[in-house]
Amino acid sequence: MPVVNWLKRHLVVIAGVLTLAYLLLPNVIVTVFSFNKPKGRFNYQWQQFSLDAWKQPCGVADMCDSLSISLQIAVWATLGATVLGTMISFALVRYRFRARGAINSLIFLPMAMPEVVMAASLLTLFLNMGAQLGFWTILIAHVMFCLSFVVTAVKARVMSMDPRLEEAARDLYAGPVQTFLRVTLPIAAPGIAAGALLSFALSFDDFIITNFNAGSTVTFPMFVWGSAQRGTPVQINVIGTAMFLLAVVLVLVSMLINNRRNSQKA
Repeated sequence: MPVVNWLKRHLVVIAGVLTLAYLLLPNVIVTVFSFNKPKGRFNYQWQQFSLDAWKQPCGVADMCDSLSISLQIAVWATLGATVLGTMISFALVRYRFRARGAINSLIFLPMAMPEVVMAASLLTLFLNMGAQLGFWTILIAHVMFCLSFVVTAVKARVMSMDPRLEEAARDLYAGPVQTFLRVTLPIAAPGIAAGALLSFALSFDDFIITNFNAGSTVTFPMFVWGSAQRGTPVQINVIGTAMFLLAVVLVLVSMLINNRRNSQKA
């Protein structure tokens, strides 16, 4: 009976821990096998502990080139989608204009549409325009599907903003630019940052839309998919582990900064 009561009291915590463990299990496996030294081409069975892959992360031909392309596309797609998405969010929330409702509905269409449909549609558009498939077509496609996620994140933040803060700034003789830079932008910054981080992750990770519109350009997800057909290099696990650890560090730093700010306010 005491055990049952204890389980009832801690049921939510136990469920949360089990869910977190389930979500992190693939990352743990990737990390463990980044230290493996397989005897064959496939890194699917543990053979021997080794640091060779960590010492030579670019030891596989063309892998770091594809990683560089993916990072460049993700950075530029994030910048483009964040700037456009932020402006669209402010326009949809702050202004009333014709077809505003239709635009509100259409902006979420890429989120609901299957990726293969969007990929085929963009490919048809690029071919009809006579565009050469490659880096720029991938970038345009990534900005298009990242835009909806940025608008969703920023719009929610803008809708929760208190307009009296901006009115107070204007009452204190702040100009439109000063009001935006000192009041509006800092308040909307968390939503903008969330949209930018989500855009970067989605762009870097995308395979289906990229594969349709890449031409001869090979991004990191395409390289991983191609490598899986003939053998999985350990260096892929190294890159995956490094990206995961970088994300964890960024989250921890953000939490520390927020905790320090909250303690200073208190």
